[in-house]
Amino acid sequence: MNIIVCIKQVPDAKDVRLDPKTNTMAREGVESIMNPFDRHAVEEGVRLKEQYGGTVTVVTMGPPQAEAVLRDAVACGADEAVLVSDRAFAGADTWATTYTLGKAIEKNGPFDLIICGKQAIDGDTAQVGPGLAKRLNIPYVSYVRKITGFESNVLSVQRLMDDGYDEVEIPLPGLLTVVKEINEPRVPSLKGKLKAKKMIIKTLNAEDIGAEPDSIGLPGSTTQVVKVFAPEFKGDRAMLQGTVDEQVEQLVNKLEPYL
Repeated sequence: MNIIVCIKQVPDAKDVRLDPKTNTMAREGVESIMNPFDRHAVEEGVRLKEQYGGTVTVVTMGPPQAEAVLRDAVACGADEAVLVSDRAFAGADTWATTYTLGKAIEKNGPFDLIICGKQAIDGDTAQVGPGLAKRLNIPYVSYVRKITGFESNVLSVQRLMDDGYDEVEIPLPGLLTVVKEINEPRVPSLKGKLKAKKMIIKTLNAEDIGAEPDSIGLPGSTTQVVKVFAPEFKGDRAMLQGTVDEQVEQLVNKLEPYL
């Protein structure tokens, strides 16, 4: 089974802060990590490889420093790593990102399964996985909490729902987005760390993947972030007194101007 795992380098959530002058996310001096949901995607890919054979290739789109999360994934059991990096990719929204990743994956060769984390913690859109499947014209299942079987080129999975889970079958090639309940990511071994340190990372730019200039980065994005801001903290509060009926009436009166 040839498995591709898409991962992303994101700012560590505990260090996220906004630049008060530009109203954009401050990245300088902020530690970058592998998106937490993507760790579970890597782990599941490696487990499938160990059970059914094959290879795991990790792919990320980002600046040169994103190579660090690729090496992290290799240390955890991935076999190959691909960095999709070009200044022309800057400013990409999820639409342009899925186009770029799709072109890179097609360039990399045949695959059986793509695994993504359910969403990235810096954007929280959960759009890239399904969007990538649409770009590649393959079936997908989102929010997978467990893979229960593989037979006749069909995966059986459990899809997490608000009131339980669904049992779903997906023919391959296909794509899954996974939730944290699916597994417990392993700790990199010393052997894995040594392999990751020596790994030659394959790098692809816009020309390498045959990307159309108008379809990548800011020009290829259908949406743009105009402003990012931290909500203003307001400590106003009101204490309601009286009987329950009186408190309900007071509450309604206070909320009425906002309805």
